[in-house]
Amino acid sequence: MEEKEEKNSEKKTKEKGEPHEDHKKKKKKDDVAEELQKILEEKEESFKELNSKYLYLQADFENFKKIKAREKQDLLKFGNEVLIKELLPVIDNLERAIDHAEKYQDDQGIVEGVKITLNEFLRVLERSGVERIDAVGKQFDPNFHEAFFQEETEDMEPNIVISELQKGYTLNGRLLRPSRVSVSKKPEAQ
Repeated sequence: MEEKEEKNSEKKTKEKGEPHEDHKKKKKKDDVAEELQKILEEKEESFKELNSKYLYLQADFENFKKIKAREKQDLLKFGNEVLIKELLPVIDNLERAIDHAEKYQDDQGIVEGVKITLNEFLRVLERSGVERIDAVGKQFDPNFHEAFFQEETEDMEPNIVISELQKGYTLNGRLLRPSRVSVSKKPEAQ
């Protein structure tokens, strides 16, 4: 009988202890699950931050590529701008030589040769994107004209280009040199 009582008391002890041990195990499992859940949330937050940074970097890189492509196009369009600016006085001098020689009617063969050279030179520049600014008779535009002086005239409306002292040029739409001009103005009442 003593054996039976011992078994019963052991059984009661185990029964009393088992729920306590199960509760500890369940509590440990809950703690582990909470910790894992926290770690998972931290990793998800970290992933979101990294993904956001990645998207910003990708957008920045796309913008960088567009800027570099635009710079490359500008370099191709305007890369010879310095050379062309240095050649413009040569054109001016050829035009002055023609104007001077035509006044005296001497050596017309040389004048014709210089005209042909000048025209060919201008065609080469046109193929490179250089265009003359048409100024005489047009409204004065400070973006393309540089006024050297004003002339009083009753024949024209004010702010009209009367004459061109030096021709202006653009390269692919960008101003290389403004036209130096004289501009009309109304006569002052006396």
